[in-house]
Amino acid sequence: MQTVKMVVTGPFSSGKTAFIGSVSEIPVVRTERKVTDGTRSVKEQTTVAMDFGRITVDKDLSLYLFGTPGQKRFDFMWEILSEGMLGFVVLVDSARPETFREARRILDTFRSYSNTPYVIGANKQDDEDAWPPEDLKIALGLDQNTRVLPCVATQRESVKSILLELLYVILENAAEEPSPRSRKK
Repeated sequence: MQTVKMVVTGPFSSGKTAFIGSVSEIPVVRTERKVTDGTRSVKEQTTVAMDFGRITVDKDLSLYLFGTPGQKRFDFMWEILSEGMLGFVVLVDSARPETFREARRILDTFRSYSNTPYVIGANKQDDEDAWPPEDLKIALGLDQNTRVLPCVATQRESVKSILLELLYVILENAAEEPSPRSRKK
């Protein structure tokens, strides 16, 4: 069986842990801690190093899913987690436009690590304030060919569709690359 490393990244509280938890066949390995602003709890739990889950696509392929921390103070983990990835998903809370600039910064950072295929997950599409994927693409200043996909990170089928689309993008990119033999000519 072949295993493939995928990274799930995005801003703080964009749904990365829920995304991995929705599809993982194993209990998700989580490194979470309570978040406070010094006096009160801001969020019950946040990822401080990574989340890890696994999903079997078919008898020959399993995806290892690595979720990054979303807070800037833990961004030193991003480069470590990106090593060996075959592709990545940037999750964006499409109901919180104040996080869009951070999402774009994270995308640019991961693209600087590797010329690896990626997709954007427009999460929380079940929220009445969610921006549609096409509007999110414009807000993030993305190339027309970038795939921005609707997502609800707590719904298994939604997450599976994002991961399948990422696999399609990876296969398309592999087909476009010249073979080693043709590069020598």
